[in-house]
Amino acid sequence: MGKKKKQRNQEVVSDGRDIEFSQELADQDDIEAQERSQAADRRAKKKK
Repeated sequence: MGKKKKQRNQEVVSDGRDIEFSQELADQDDIEAQERSQAADRRAKKKK
């Protein structure tokens, strides 16, 4: 068994999202939902 070397500064951290969004196809509800999501993300990151 070979040893795996951990490469520094090469870790990818995902926020667990897999979202496609088209600004061209967005309606007002989509835009408001996106703004609420961004505000929630900011609040969550402040708590860390």
